[in-house]
Amino acid sequence: MISSFGIRSRLLAGAMLLATPAAAWANDGASPANDVTGTVTDASGTAALQGAEVTIVELGITTQADSQGRFSFGDVAPGTYTLRARYQGSPVYEARITVPETGVLNTDIVMGADSEILVIGQQANLFSALQRKRAADGVSSVITRDAIGQFPDQNVAESLRRLPGVNVLNDQGEGRFVSVRGLDPELNSSSLNGVRLPAPESDVRSVALDVISSDIIESIEVKKSLTPDMDADTIGASIEINTVSAFDRRRDLYSVKLEGSYNDYANEVSPKGSFDFATRLTDNFGVAGGISYYRRTFETDNIEADDWVEGDNGGIYAQEVQYRDYDVERERLSASLGFDARLSDTTTLYLRGIYSQFDDQEYRRRTTFDLGDFDAASSITANGVTFSDNDEEFTVERDIKDRWESQKIRSIVFGGETDTDGWHAEYSASWAKSSEREDGSLDPTQFERDFDGDGLTIAFDYSDPMRPIFTASGNTADFLDPAGYELNDIEYVALSDAQDEEYAARFDLGRSFYTGGGEVTVQGGFKGRWRTKEYNKTVAFYENDAMTLADALGTQTYRIQDIGPVGSYTGSRDYFFDNFGDFELQDIDSVFDSAVEDYRVDEDVMAGYLLARYDSTFLRVIGGVRYEHTSNYIRGNIVELYEEDATLPDGSIASDDTVVIGQREYDRDYGDWLPSLTIRWEATDGLILRAAGSRSLVRPKLSKLAPRFAVEVNDDDEREGEFGNPDLVPYKAWNLDLSAEYYFSQTGGISAGFFYKDVSNFIVDVNYDTPGSYLGLAYDEATIPLNGDSGEIYGFEFSYSQVYSFLPAPFDGLLTQINYTYTDATGTVPTDGDITDPREIMLPSSSKHTFNAVIGYEKGPVSLRLSGTYRDRYLDELGDEAETDRYVDDHFQLDLTGKVWVTDNIQLFGEWINITDAEYFAYQNFMGGQRLLQFEQYGSTVKFGTRIKF
Repeated sequence: MISSFGIRSRLLAGAMLLATPAAAWANDGASPANDVTGTVTDASGTAALQGAEVTIVELGITTQADSQGRFSFGDVAPGTYTLRARYQGSPVYEARITVPETGVLNTDIVMGADSEILVIGQQANLFSALQRKRAADGVSSVITRDAIGQFPDQNVAESLRRLPGVNVLNDQGEGRFVSVRGLDPELNSSSLNGVRLPAPESDVRSVALDVISSDIIESIEVKKSLTPDMDADTIGASIEINTVSAFDRRRDLYSVKLEGSYNDYANEVSPKGSFDFATRLTDNFGVAGGISYYRRTFETDNIEADDWVEGDNGGIYAQEVQYRDYDVERERLSASLGFDARLSDTTTLYLRGIYSQFDDQEYRRRTTFDLGDFDAASSITANGVTFSDNDEEFTVERDIKDRWESQKIRSIVFGGETDTDGWHAEYSASWAKSSEREDGSLDPTQFERDFDGDGLTIAFDYSDPMRPIFTASGNTADFLDPAGYELNDIEYVALSDAQDEEYAARFDLGRSFYTGGGEVTVQGGFKGRWRTKEYNKTVAFYENDAMTLADALGTQTYRIQDIGPVGSYTGSRDYFFDNFGDFELQDIDSVFDSAVEDYRVDEDVMAGYLLARYDSTFLRVIGGVRYEHTSNYIRGNIVELYEEDATLPDGSIASDDTVVIGQREYDRDYGDWLPSLTIRWEATDGLILRAAGSRSLVRPKLSKLAPRFAVEVNDDDEREGEFGNPDLVPYKAWNLDLSAEYYFSQTGGISAGFFYKDVSNFIVDVNYDTPGSYLGLAYDEATIPLNGDSGEIYGFEFSYSQVYSFLPAPFDGLLTQINYTYTDATGTVPTDGDITDPREIMLPSSSKHTFNAVIGYEKGPVSLRLSGTYRDRYLDELGDEAETDRYVDDHFQLDLTGKVWVTDNIQLFGEWINITDAEYFAYQNFMGGQRLLQFEQYGSTVKFGTRIKF
């Protein structure tokens, strides 16, 4: 069924392409024709109204205003016509125009009256989002800043949560990665000003949103369906971020924002400030940009558990339990600068750049109980287990992480567009680079003590499955004595350097023709992307028998319970460098860990497409095909660690632990034909039906492709390995979207949609516990990333938005936004590494239910908003079997925002984030119960500040 749909879409695209030249020649020979151009602005003259729909009624042709409010019709025959414009929140505009015999007719449109606020505040954000959704070719959602630079939220991730089908995955209480329709963030693509963003981290393609400040962003559009002119490497959505353009506004903008935030855990006020501007230096040249600085201090209390087992006496317990105390200072600096130039009535050029730096100083104190030698708990109660060192030896570890990390994203794009005589061209060249660097970290400094017959008893109370509490009894003096915990080792990260760089160039050319019933456009284009991602790590392990925890003693900030004694923030660093000559380098571990993660992957993508587009007042059809050719050069290390007495590759016996390092290189290339068809039909005034079908792909993580082979061989010659897989092929999907939108008034809209995706080749890590061979390397146990069979994703989404301006005062300032998404995403994977015995799973990171709701009030100088967001549980990582799979529990969060204008130019605001004190809980369903894997709590945060506009 899916393949026949793809064939039909290709046939329709071809038929449209063959029919277009004949229609064009017939028109060209009929009569002279001219262009009709203009701009659409609000009555105050503050901003251009992007997405406004402009129609020449008698000809039945419609176009949309671009980000500068510009619209254009080509090949309009001389005569008198009705020009109609529509924009949410404003009455329909109509005027008579007369197209002359020669020359271009320029006519500007002003929407609304002076008393109507179309471009400032919550209502402006809602109107803009509705209008751009309405005018869009395919299925999409948008969030925008208003005309004075206010984003709906103080954080991009929080704003994206409000969109239908969009959820944001948190890290330490702050939104980072975007999940669309409940799918893995790796299935999305992200671009900034049309430039594909590389990922700073070494092991992902997806880009974390917390690296870029919302203060320099103009809009974010989430496109859930594809057209041939778009990059096809997405299955979830294409997330398109745009910064400010000088031509986006009709008046100059200068805005300053000063903010403080208070976290009730950190008990400290964090500063934030930003300045942004957009100004036209002449009528045809402008400059826009901004800078934002944010320093956030926060704390996190965490408990993690691992290796759940059932003891011989029936007790169920974790063989390792960790209590983690995080203290973090995070700094973010973002800046953008752009230039726009209108060279003539037909050509505009732009140059835009962005720089964003995200620095993290993280301290983590951790107390770990290692109970791996126990076959059975010493005693069992209804809600817990007890362990005594009189029965078995166990280990207590206490460590401190002192890690500094910096992420950077920068990009530059130069481009432009030309419109003349029915021809339209767009062109750009760009460079983008992302990096993540860590150097000089002590990650971690680990102390430990073995307890064996010392009279120490540790009891764990599991009555609260998220917060197991431990109790020490018996010989607690030794347990609490920091001098008794000797240094195991210091892991010194001399360098962890990830670099991801991409050059790109594109050219699109289209020709539009009036056919009598609408407008037909034939368009083609080329895009080249040249990407290199590499990772280099240098780590050294040091030991010193004289150092104990007493040499680096600190104080905890942990709230769940007392986990002391703990290390201090910088005590271990100070001792390490002050006594460096007393430390002994562990050569084997250092060499092994330094070589095993290094890799480089080059990825070149050459793409071309051809499409035909038909536009009338009621119907829009876009069909065509895209071809993408991918070439890879892949390099990684084979790193084998042979224990003493193991057999080396040359047949000799190792006299000591030995590391053998080799290198593997692979070249490969492949191509994909990717058809698509999009239909937009306005069945009646305000009722829009859409259908979109496409073929798309998502290439494997570059870190998974890298042939990084880590093998450990023990003295019995048993080989255990972790492997990359250079033979991984991309995820591929057939995508179908059907939706209906009804804009029942100028101030409200409702939409519902169905989506279906047939995904093949999805990638999972498979664990093998029986002997085998992989790419010439033998193993007894191994973990290998493989392409799975196939998966199905289907669901529906619903949204409702309304400004209740029809209610009597004071209720006419109320507004609501509600959306819900249901996603069913399933696939099959091998069971215990056996591909002949598959088991069904939820696809990783897919939530079945997501729900968002906003209740707002805006009237006069006052603006209030209460926002709630809910995400269902999702599969985070696969285990060896179903009961060891890792799930993240559902999440519900409330946020409150208030703003008031105290003068025409000064606004005060406040925000209360995470009112509900939502927590993070990950677990596995071991032996019929939810078993803790990770729990985190963050508390709530209050933000307050002022915005000043000029």
